[in-house]
Amino acid sequence: MKKINRRRFIESSVLAGAGITLLGKDSLAVEKPLYSNKSERPVVITTWDRGHEPNIKAWEILSKGGSSLDAVETGVRVAEDDPNNMSVGYGGLPDETGVVTLDASIMDWRGRAGAVGYIQNIRNPISVARKVMEKTRHIMLAGEGAKQFAIDNGFKTENLLTEASLKRWNQIKEKSKDTNFRLPNDGHDTITMLAIDEDGNISGACTTSGLAWKIHGRVGDSPIIGAGLYVDNEVGAAGGTGIGEAIWRSVASFLIVEKMREGMFPQEACEFAVRRVIKVSDKYLSTDGQAAFIALNKNGETGAYSVRTGFDYMLTKNGETKGIKAGYELK
Repeated sequence: MKKINRRRFIESSVLAGAGITLLGKDSLAVEKPLYSNKSERPVVITTWDRGHEPNIKAWEILSKGGSSLDAVETGVRVAEDDPNNMSVGYGGLPDETGVVTLDASIMDWRGRAGAVGYIQNIRNPISVARKVMEKTRHIMLAGEGAKQFAIDNGFKTENLLTEASLKRWNQIKEKSKDTNFRLPNDGHDTITMLAIDEDGNISGACTTSGLAWKIHGRVGDSPIIGAGLYVDNEVGAAGGTGIGEAIWRSVASFLIVEKMREGMFPQEACEFAVRRVIKVSDKYLSTDGQAAFIALNKNGETGAYSVRTGFDYMLTKNGETKGIKAGYELK
């Protein structure tokens, strides 16, 4: 098997607790991923190192022999429920009208998929997406239809706009009446989680409140199967974060999985996708736009890469969770 260029670094400090070692950002070390024919599982990989709790929750399920589907749903729900995470679920930054709208998708090893787009007043869109997958013959529900479906299936409605996110929105409105990409994205980050369980089954979940200050009605890549998320249990899975229009235009997650099918390692496939995105989506990336990807193959090997510096991710295997800085293309 051919070797690939290893350019990833991690910042690590060790904490002990609950049988899991957490490596944080106090010291710098070199990440040395192992690429071989030996299977390693379970494994969890998640976009952004914004606290290890999502991975820990997912690992708790996997370490007890649970399914990758249960793991990814439970893991990303942690971010959806966190009011301090202004990119996902409750407390997410609103659109230009001050309304929080959410997108999410989920996909499992059986090829089943579910998604919701432009859903409002429902805290956990990832769980609604799973209901769409399991209880309907559809893949996506959107807007009021998605909301009513959620209510019919026992979800409660609530105001998702917190005082903190409302304050940020008011500050933006005072500065500019511009909308869409002319406004800063305010560090807005989607959470995508991929996992392989002890049985070798792969699932993925992607959830977001979308681009901050977006035009009312906008839907990004996150609920689009093949764009924000894709799983093929024969090969692996991939997911993205960043400017959704750039990711969507390249159908980047599907592209990564297909490149792995052709024989690329996850790292190589992520790098290939980033270069494709840069080539075809410069309109959306402009001077500082970001798009980043994670990937996981059938052996439990992982990869990650981004357009620009600043992307990091969480990796859990062998009971250890660590934050890793990804490589990037544009210097």
